[in-house]
Amino acid sequence: MNENATANAPSAYQQLETRFKRIAALEEASGFLHWDLSTIMPEGSADSRGEQLAALSLTTHEMITDPRLSDWLSEAEEEGQGLDAWQRANLREMKRRWLHANAVPADLVEAESRATRRCEMAWRKARPASDFSAVKPQLAELLAIVREVAAVKGEALGLSPYDALLDQFDPGNRAERIDPVFEDLAAFLPGFLEEVLEKQASAEAPLPLEGPFPTARQEALARRLLQAVGFDFNEGRLDVSLHPFSGGTPEDSRITTRYDEDNFLSAMMGVLHESGHAQYERGLPKEWRRQPVGEARGMTLHESQSLLVEMQACRSREFIGFMAPLAREAFGAGGPAWEPENLLKHYRRVQRGFIRVDADEVTYPAHVILRYRLERPLIAGELSLDDLPAAWNEGLEELLGIRPPEDRLGVLQDIHWYDGAFGYFPTYTLGAMTAAQFFGAAAGEKPEILEGLSKGDFQPLMAWLRAKVHGKGSLLSGDELLAEATGRPLDAATFKAHLKRRYLEDR
Repeated sequence: MNENATANAPSAYQQLETRFKRIAALEEASGFLHWDLSTIMPEGSADSRGEQLAALSLTTHEMITDPRLSDWLSEAEEEGQGLDAWQRANLREMKRRWLHANAVPADLVEAESRATRRCEMAWRKARPASDFSAVKPQLAELLAIVREVAAVKGEALGLSPYDALLDQFDPGNRAERIDPVFEDLAAFLPGFLEEVLEKQASAEAPLPLEGPFPTARQEALARRLLQAVGFDFNEGRLDVSLHPFSGGTPEDSRITTRYDEDNFLSAMMGVLHESGHAQYERGLPKEWRRQPVGEARGMTLHESQSLLVEMQACRSREFIGFMAPLAREAFGAGGPAWEPENLLKHYRRVQRGFIRVDADEVTYPAHVILRYRLERPLIAGELSLDDLPAAWNEGLEELLGIRPPEDRLGVLQDIHWYDGAFGYFPTYTLGAMTAAQFFGAAAGEKPEILEGLSKGDFQPLMAWLRAKVHGKGSLLSGDELLAEATGRPLDAATFKAHLKRRYLEDR
């Protein structure tokens, strides 16, 4: 090779950027195939789709485990002094993903993808039938593979198997850090819940909202609320799925919900929750598109953005004042039941319930703590699937004082375990705590945020989030980003103070 050719050859870091850009594009394609599977794919196409997804998983795995990446990473680290802060962070994230991927042999990656699809499709039938036994064989197969993945990753990363799974969803998070936070909340919530329920019982109950609420009208209202948040339907879709989710890409947001014609409130907040995920993706730094540093900084932050929109902003007195006349118009309704204060009572109504996605802010952490307490022994092999439904029911009774009458309302309600996502659940409550801290800092810094919500104008809030959170991508760790944006690390006292203000002081 002549000197000019050598001089013009891409550096090791540039080679890595090119490789990870291609991997990201293939992962996006896989995501859209999964969106199709969850929304409109014919049931009989499941096997074919499973083959497609397995092939993509294997291809991306082969691309990231290519032996040349080890050399490129080493060379790029030696070149590190010539890289800027974003490039160094990108290299750090590349290496973290490389370590995760290289710990798992290709045949195990393919087996996990196939088992995941089989288990998910079995769950889609088992859940409405409330028949855990119908999905247990597929879940047993998937769980065995997940345990194997957790073990090899843990060995490679120097982590416990469960911490290795956590790290996939929330880089740097560990069970030893989550345990005291969740035990603190588990000790706080029962007494606080009783206080809130007593306060509610002594007050006038919310007036009932008389249905039915036709799905078409619910969808029209949902689209209007999404537009207020800033969702762009030229670059996004709203669809229906068995379990609401957000997917797609920053330029092509795909969110779903599910409608209940007897209760429109749940679907509206579900849509707004998923819009928070979509807005986070849309606000990620465009100049680092399809690079690890340009992607979301873990699922605690992702959940903080969805819960910030749903729980903090959209259950505020200001936003409900904006939403009330839109709801009256959508359903041709009127009267005192449709006044903002009554709708606010519905949205702040606290009650013991079986379903996590329908839970209020006060009881929601108990649902997450339950799942965390169960999935750790499942991964460790200390809890059998035969005993899982009963353990679920007993655990919920301990935390909330209620016992599910059937598995549809218990162990079958969430897709996550049946989709192989063990280690994901803690991020929901950590995200709720983070959301309270972000929103408190934002509203304190910019009073126009609350004024904007009263008019359906999310621009002031989104501008703050774009600058402080979204636009940072994965430049910083989650802890660093939170401390930089709010002035302090994650503080459970902030979340508890928020709950007290809202549910005991009506603020």
